[in-house]
Amino acid sequence: MDISSFYNISSGAIREAVDNSKIAGSAESTGEFASLFDKAIENLNTTNSYLSDAENEELRWALGETENTHELTIALQKASTALSYTVAIRDKFLEAYREIMQMQI
Repeated sequence: MDISSFYNISSGAIREAVDNSKIAGSAESTGEFASLFDKAIENLNTTNSYLSDAENEELRWALGETENTHELTIALQKASTALSYTVAIRDKFLEAYREIMQMQI
């Protein structure tokens, strides 16, 4: 599972809004938003890593390369938690984006 498609869609839309100065506020607040957005993208990469690790552990276990279900369980739980966190952040970003787009300038 790869969540980079979310990055491509939201990144373009939100960056366009920032670049076109559709967001009311000073350059400093826009810089803060860009910093926050970059941190969210960093978290997407971490989530991708956890999902990949979980998939690799599942494959190793299914192929009989390991019998340690403890590592499999930990990898699956990390991936699940990271994905839940990422979805929550995505929802907040989209909510904020919709609210910004509805503002009258």
